[in-house]
Order: sequence, then C-alpha cells, then structure tokens
Amino acid sequence: MNEFEFIARYFKRPLPASEGLVLGVGDDCALLQVTAGMQMAISSDALVSGVHFFSDVAPAHLGHKALAVNLSDLAAMGAKPVAFTLALTLPQIDEAWVAEFAKGLWALADAHGCALIGGDTTRGPLAISITVLGELPAGAALLRSGAKAGEGIYVSGTTNDCLGQARAGLELAQGHLQFDMADAAYAAARLELPTPRIALGLALRGVASSCLDLSDGLVGDLQHILQASQVGAVLDLAALQRLAEQRPVLWGLAAQDQQRCMLSGGDDYELLFTVPDEAVPALAQVAASSGTVLTCIGRTRAELGLQCVGAYGQLLALPDYAAWQHFD
Repeated sequence: MNEFEFIARYFKRPLPASEGLVLGVGDDCALLQVTAGMQMAISSDALVSGVHFFSDVAPAHLGHKALAVNLSDLAAMGAKPVAFTLALTLPQIDEAWVAEFAKGLWALADAHGCALIGGDTTRGPLAISITVLGELPAGAALLRSGAKAGEGIYVSGTTNDCLGQARAGLELAQGHLQFDMADAAYAAARLELPTPRIALGLALRGVASSCLDLSDGLVGDLQHILQASQVGAVLDLAALQRLAEQRPVLWGLAAQDQQRCMLSGGDDYELLFTVPDEAVPALAQVAASSGTVLTCIGRTRAELGLQCVGAYGQLLALPDYAAWQHFD
C-alpha cells in the first residue's frame, strides 16, 4: 500500500455540509471560508512516543487523545471546532494499528463535528501532530490576560472526574502508585481518554474573565493566568482535598499523594478559569448547559505571587511543584 492509498483508505471522507468548509483532503491546500463577524482560533499539538504516551497504548485511545488535547485548546478559548489537519509519522504501515487509531480519531471528530481537511504522512519514529481550527464571534475569545483581583478561581470536572486523576494514572503506569482494579481502570482512562470541555468553553463566553486548559499541572498552568493578568492568587487546599475525597482514584490516596497529583499533575484537560463575583450567579446555568461540575478552588488578589490557604484559613507556602517543561 502506498502513501496515497493509505490516506484514501483511512483518512479521506466527504466534507460535512458546511458553508465554511470549501475544500478538504486531496489538493495541496484545504480551503476555508471565514464567516463574517467571526474569528478563527488555531492551535497545534504534537504527541511523541515515549514522551507523551507509552508505546503500547491502545491505538484507538491514542487517536482519541491526539485530537482531544487540541480540542481542549479550543474549549479554553471558547471556540467551536470546525476542522483539523493531521501529520502522522509511522515507522511502517501496520493496517490493524492504523484502523484502530483512525477509529478513535474519527469517533471524537464526529462527536464534535470537526472535519479532517488535510495533513501529511511520513516514515519515522511514531509521532502525531494535529492542528485544529475553530471559530468564535470576534472579540469573544477567552484569554489568559483578563483576570482581575478579587475573582473566584474555578476548575471543571464531573461528579466522577477531577484534576489529578490523570497524574495518578501516569504514576500507576510507572509503578509509583497502586490501586484496586476499578480505580486502576478509571485512572488509565483519565490519562488516555481525556474529555475536551467544548460545551463548557462555549458557555463561559461572557462569564469567565480568563481561562486555560490544564495540560501541565494546576500550579504551573495557573501561573500562566496570573502572569498574563498581572495578579496574584491564593489556592484553597481544603477545597482541593474535598474534591479528592469525593472522586474515584484520588479518594484512596494518602493526603500527600492527593496533593501532588492535583497540584502538579498534567494531562487533565479540565478548564481552569476566573469569574468576577457579579457573574457567579450565571455559573449555575453554565454548569447545567455544559454538563459539568464547577468548583471554586481559590481567589485572585492584587498582591503578586501564588500562595495556599489551609483548612483553618492559615496561609501556607506553595509546595515546590513545577509545571512540565520539555527542555528543562
């Protein structure tokens, strides 16, 4: 099977009916028509074997995650998915592997109406690079730079999901933590099958003052908002502990392990955002319309820097947890 037959078999589909999608896979470039009054949101992520995923991960899970981490960036900006490109590097064409990878990729793409419009295939060490495109009304994007002092800091989840579970799944795979069978399966799923909070991102437009997705750990990612907005913050460790005690995987861990997973764990792809007090009443509708649970885990303040507050209101030094960086 040559490259063009490979693309045609697994990655070429008719474009869904959409005024914005003019031309997809098959020519040198895709063509998109930007809707009047709208802006395009564009993000790229690369997943490399041995860095972002284990070599033995289920290919369907990998197909899902490769797109999910990009869709999560759109969610963080409040953008609706439109299309994506895929650059796939493979050591060789393993049709069974590719069929499963494509299955996971297409399932998530179809769920969000996101069309594959182009890309590239090449031979080499396994790596997946996706560029995703979304749209939103001009001026409506959720930015990292909009937080003001005195606002609540919120994190998304569900009745079962919360930040820290993916890190627990990683430490399980590395042999650093152990769980019973049910929690082990849940932790692995949270690591390999993240849920991009698209509906929440759309609902937060006009409500949240700043937003990002949690990919590299709460402490490090929150610092991005604080630096961009030139504010400080106090994290509520008691609120995080209550979350951990109520959610699968984390509820069985020692308090120190819970805190490490929640503060420094990456790969959660939950949304972290700030909300001014006058917009808090709108959060109930935001949660209901998006099917998420929203938890206040701290407040911004005028004094720069990040601190923590304990269960009795005492200020605590920030634990020494650094965000993931590739070139440290």
